[in-house]
Amino acid sequence: MPSWEIDFYRRPLHDPQGNELWELLVCTSEGTWQHHACCPQPEVNAKWLETQLQQLVEIGHEHPEQIRVFRPQTLHLLELACEPLGIPVEPTRHTPALKQWLVERSHLYPTLPNYTRQPYQPLDVDKPPPMPLSENLWGDRWRFAALSAGELIDFGTGYPIPILEMPEFLLPLKLGLASTATIPGIVIDGGRRSMSLARWLQQSHPSALNYVPGAPDGLILEAGLVDRWVVATFEDPDVKAAAQLFEQRKQTGRGLHFLLVQPDDSGVTYTGFWLLKAEG
Repeated sequence: MPSWEIDFYRRPLHDPQGNELWELLVCTSEGTWQHHACCPQPEVNAKWLETQLQQLVEIGHEHPEQIRVFRPQTLHLLELACEPLGIPVEPTRHTPALKQWLVERSHLYPTLPNYTRQPYQPLDVDKPPPMPLSENLWGDRWRFAALSAGELIDFGTGYPIPILEMPEFLLPLKLGLASTATIPGIVIDGGRRSMSLARWLQQSHPSALNYVPGAPDGLILEAGLVDRWVVATFEDPDVKAAAQLFEQRKQTGRGLHFLLVQPDDSGVTYTGFWLLKAEG
């Protein structure tokens, strides 16, 4: 069964009565079909959304295995609408087909007669400031690292790792990366807190790790739909240079990177591994 990607949110458009319009966009993750419909703001509710989804199934579109959503404002309505239909909803930042379509449609709106000229950024979501990790999650040490794409696949399939997140759509081959491509990452030696940290990460749904220059510089974990966590801060010039190289390698590797949690640096046991991808 296919997966659907959905956005349902306000657009810079209005109806003849002057009501702000919300637009429903539905597409398959594989890009095999697209559907859109508009709803005046006073009529926006979970029942309207449920009816739209039910109609899509009834006219012949295959019942989705799951529905992916990246916008927090859409999530609650979608969960209410999908519950009677028995469709699971996955909150995730990884909705590439939908986000590409949103950008394309943003260029269409200014050409329409009901365009409101309001500022509009199709992929923007409000994000809170990054929060510090709880002290009971801090590991013993951390460092920047790198694996070749081939080594990364071997690592993810050749070792018994209790918590392993390597989505197929993020595998290097799926992104067109050669087996020799360098994939950057972060390794955390968690010590006795290794499993506690890995379980917390699993519940938080890591999405990306980003280096943010500042005073001090920081390493920020993007998780869930909008959560942000401070993994580390640093001022050391060597660490800053390593952070810059980490970002450069992300750019040349189509945003792909990894996070590894292990008890220590013995290379014998590992606790958790996540394959991540920067947005954009």
